[in-house]
Amino acid sequence: MFAKLNHVALISDNYGAQAIFYKALFDLKTGSSAKFESTAIAIGDGYVGMNIIPRFPGRQGGFDHFGIQVDDVDTVRERVAKSQPQIEIIQRPSNRPFAAFGMYDPAGNYFDLSAKGLKNRAGVYEKPAWEQDRVFTHFALRALEPERLANFYREIFELEFTRDGTSYRLSDGRITFVIIPWRISDFFGSGIEKPALDHLGFQVESLAAFKADLDEMTSRNPSMIPKALGAGDEGKVRLALFERTKLGDFYMSDLDGVLIAVSERKAA
Repeated sequence: MFAKLNHVALISDNYGAQAIFYKALFDLKTGSSAKFESTAIAIGDGYVGMNIIPRFPGRQGGFDHFGIQVDDVDTVRERVAKSQPQIEIIQRPSNRPFAAFGMYDPAGNYFDLSAKGLKNRAGVYEKPAWEQDRVFTHFALRALEPERLANFYREIFELEFTRDGTSYRLSDGRITFVIIPWRISDFFGSGIEKPALDHLGFQVESLAAFKADLDEMTSRNPSMIPKALGAGDEGKVRLALFERTKLGDFYMSDLDGVLIAVSERKAA
C-alpha cells in the first residue's frame, strides 16, 4: 500500500495515567526513553502507535489527530496541489518522533504526514513490527460531508475504499478509517458534539478475558476506573448513538472519556 495509517494522538491533562491505562488494558508497549516521556508518551501495538500528549493552554483534550505514513511525500504534495490547492502542508518541529509534516483534509481535520526513514522518527515508530493479541482495528470520524472526505483520502492516499450503509471505510489493509455522517439531530436529547474524530477501535482475543482484566485493574486501583459511559438520560442517548455504529461488541471510554469500541476476534 502507498499509505499506512500509522498513529493516533490523544491530548490529556493526565497523560501519564492515560498511558498506564492503555498499556495495562490493551497491552500497548512503549519505545520511548524516560527523557522523551517527560514531554509525551508514545506506545503502540506493533503496527499502530499512540502518542499521548500533555494538554497545554489553548489545546482541547481528547482524541486529537491521527497520522499517515506514505511511500513518497512529494507524490502527496503533487496530488494535493492538483486537486485541493487550498490545502497547506507544513513542516513539523524536529522533536516529533512520528511526523515530518502537518496537513488537513477539505473539512479542516488535521493529521500528521510522514515517510519511513525520516530523521525525526523514533521509538515505537521505528521499532520492528511485532504481533500481540490486543490491537487497534479502526478509528472513526463524524463528518458533515462523509462522501467528499472519503474520496479525498482515497484519491490522495490510495486507501482501500468501501461503503457500509451511510458510512465510508478506508483501509490500509489492516487498520480502517471509518467516516460516519454527522447530523445534529443524532444528538437530540444529549449534548451536541461538532463534527470531529469520534472514537478508537480495538480487537481483543476474548471479550470475557478483557472484561475480567478491566475488573481486576479497577478493583486493585480505582484511579484506573474509566469515565462512566451511558450514565444519566443524556449519557444513555450518547451511548445509543455510539452503539448504532455497530463497530464493536462492547462500548466504553478511557480515563478522559475518549470513546472506545472493543470487538472480539472471530474464530478462524
